[in-house]
Amino acid sequence: MASQMIVNSAPGSIVDIPGLQVGHFTLSERLTGCSVVLAPQGAVGAVDVRGAAPGTRETDLLDPANLVDKVHAVVLSGGSAFGLDAATGVVRWLDEQGIGFETGHGRVPIVPAAVLFDLPVVRPGDAPQARPGAEAGYAACQAATTASPAAGNVGAGAGACVGKLFGLDRCMKGGIGNASVRVGPWVVGALVACNAVGDVIDPATGQVLAGARTADGHKLLDTQRALLAGERGSRPLPGTNTTIGVVATNATLTKAQAKRLAMSAHDGLARSIRPAHTTLDGDTLFALATGTEAGPVDLMLLTVMAAEATALATVDAIRQARGISTGWGDVPAATDWVN
Repeated sequence: MASQMIVNSAPGSIVDIPGLQVGHFTLSERLTGCSVVLAPQGAVGAVDVRGAAPGTRETDLLDPANLVDKVHAVVLSGGSAFGLDAATGVVRWLDEQGIGFETGHGRVPIVPAAVLFDLPVVRPGDAPQARPGAEAGYAACQAATTASPAAGNVGAGAGACVGKLFGLDRCMKGGIGNASVRVGPWVVGALVACNAVGDVIDPATGQVLAGARTADGHKLLDTQRALLAGERGSRPLPGTNTTIGVVATNATLTKAQAKRLAMSAHDGLARSIRPAHTTLDGDTLFALATGTEAGPVDLMLLTVMAAEATALATVDAIRQARGISTGWGDVPAATDWVN
């Protein structure tokens, strides 16, 4: 009998993959933070970058043509390029645990990272210069567990916003979300921090869940429809947006196969974000394969699962987000929005 796909009634998460842990750290000084996916035993890693303005670290080594095939953590962070420093703290924590790539002269932790731009998100009383650094990354590792991760305004999603093409004063709150999909013995999970310039869509209904609002702030605009009707926005600077995430599986994959997983996961972003992969975004998705499930791999099935998990995690990020007040005004969330 053929396996039947079961999409969890609860969103599930990337920690449904044995061997992975997730930790968040959210700064108190400003609404920003970082998130870490730990793979203490190592996981085959890959990455696919589709946005035109990415901010990343250690992505070249994930090329299937290059030597190192396993990573020990992936960092997602706010703070734009400053947030890449969070990976330094993750490297330090892993080093203290004796985790890393064996060189013959000590173990070197392999920690790729990607960042999103949340620097304008400053609430009354915040410290504008507060950004996730090495201490934030270290603290996220200390907080990492196999428990279902928090979602919404935490970690890398703390300062995320969506729907910014027509100005920050018309955007809505983004966040970080979780999901997993199971088919037979295979599990694919995703952790996505959504800070897109576009709107977030429910793929099941086509409904805009959060995004740019009309000029009076009373309705959702539908960015794609507005663009096709000839409306033009304020054009945020390139790189001031970005959706970043990690998709993972328990399957045993090569680096090349993991790359296909990351590539297909971007299909999930295209289903749930409109428009996606723009010149103003730095959309970056990592893939991890822990190999805890042996046996022949149906790569086509896994790629379908990866796209589904990524779409569900993106929607979860929006549904778990909460509205905030900033220096430019209130930023509502999908949970408190009536269109």
